[in-house]
Amino acid sequence: MNNLKHNLRTGYEHCKAFIKWAILASITGLVVGAFSTLFSKLMTWATNFRMENSIIIAFLPLAGLVIVFLYHLFHMEKDKGTNKVISTVNADDSEGIPFQMAPLIIIATVLTHLFGGSAGREGAALQLGGSLGHKIGDLLHLDEEDKKVIVMSGMSAAFSALFGTPMAAAIFPIEMVCVGSFYYVALVPCVLASLIASNFAASMGINPEAFTITFIPEMTILNAGKVILLGLLCGAVSVLFCLAMHTASDLYGKYIKNPYLRVLAGGAIIVVLTFILQTTDYNGAGIPVIDKAMEGEVVPYAFLLKILFTAITLGAGFKGGEIVPSFFIGSTFGCLMGQLLGISPSLCAALGLIGVFCGATNCPLSSMFISFELFGFDGGAYFLIVAAISYMISGYSSLYHNQKIVYSKYKAVLYDEKNDGVPNPK
Repeated sequence: MNNLKHNLRTGYEHCKAFIKWAILASITGLVVGAFSTLFSKLMTWATNFRMENSIIIAFLPLAGLVIVFLYHLFHMEKDKGTNKVISTVNADDSEGIPFQMAPLIIIATVLTHLFGGSAGREGAALQLGGSLGHKIGDLLHLDEEDKKVIVMSGMSAAFSALFGTPMAAAIFPIEMVCVGSFYYVALVPCVLASLIASNFAASMGINPEAFTITFIPEMTILNAGKVILLGLLCGAVSVLFCLAMHTASDLYGKYIKNPYLRVLAGGAIIVVLTFILQTTDYNGAGIPVIDKAMEGEVVPYAFLLKILFTAITLGAGFKGGEIVPSFFIGSTFGCLMGQLLGISPSLCAALGLIGVFCGATNCPLSSMFISFELFGFDGGAYFLIVAAISYMISGYSSLYHNQKIVYSKYKAVLYDEKNDGVPNPK
C-alpha cells in the first residue's frame, strides 16, 4: 500500500511537471516564434535589397558605426553574444541575460547583412531566443534552475523558427552548452518550444531551408575510405575556422582599442576585398553559394575566402551568427574534395556542411538531426561517419569560448581544462 501511494504521488508530481513545462514551452515557442518570424522577414528583405543594390556594400563601415553606437547607448559595449547565453545556462554568469540583447541583435544583424558583412543568422537567433527566454523567466518569477531551462527553450524556438529544422533545434542548445553531458531536464520544453515556433513561423510564410543532393553513390569500402578522409579534413577545416575567428578578434582588440575605429577598419577591409574580387558571393550568409556547391559547382578557394570574410566581419564588431558561414565553408570545401577524390561532389558538399558544423560546435547529435532534416535519410551512414570523425578530430576547439567541455573526447574520463587539454586521470 505504501509503495502504491508513493508511486501515485510520484506520478502526480511527474504529470504536474509536464503540465508546467508544456505551458511554459508553449508560451516561449509562441513569443520567440513571433519575434523570430519578424527577424526572418527583416533578414530576407535586407538580403534581397543588398543583392539588387550591391553598391550599398560601400557603406558597410558606416553601418558598423551605428551598431557600435547602439550597443554603447544601451550599455552593452562588452557584449559577449552567444557566449553570454552559454555562461548563463552554465551558471558561470550570475548577472543573467539583458532583455535589450534581443532588439539589439535583431537590428545589428539586419544592418550587418543589409550592408554586406559576412555573417549568419542562426547564431544571432540563439542570442535572441536566450534573451527572450530569460525575460519570460523573469516575468513568471521562475527560480534560477528553471530559468536556465526556459533560456534553452528560447534558443531552440528561435533556431527552429529561423532555419526550419525543429529536431536539430530542440537538441542543439542542450548539447552545445556542455559537451559530453546532456541536460535532459530541458528536453521536453525544448522539443515543444521548437515545434511550436517552427509551426508558427511556417504559418507566417517562413519557408525552411532545403538542399538537394543530386547523387548518392553506393556505400563501398572505397567510398567509405574517401568519406573517412573527408571527415578528417572537415575536422581540420573546422579547427582552422575557429582559430581564424578567435585570432581575428584578438588582433582587433590588441591593435585597435577603440571600437569605432575597429568596426570602421573591419568594414573598410570587407569593402576593399569585395571590390578586388568583383563578387558579392562572400557577403551576407551566402546561401546561393551553398546551393551551387550542392549542384557540384565551386570556386576552389571559396571556403578560405569565407573564413577570411567572416573572421574580419565578426571580429570587428559586426553582428550575426557563425553557423551558416560554417555551412558555406563546409559545403564548398566538401564539393571541392568530392571533385578531387572522385566521389559525388554534391554528396560531399552536404557531408562537408555537416562535418565542419559538427567540428566547430562540438555537437554530433545536432549535426545528425540537421543532416536528416536538410538532406533526408538517404546516405545517413555517410553523414554518421563524417560527423563522428570530425567531432573527434576537431579536438577542444570551438566557436564559443564559454562552451564547457565536460568529458574528454578521447578517454572515458572528465576533461581537465586546467591541464593544457590533457584528460584528468582521476
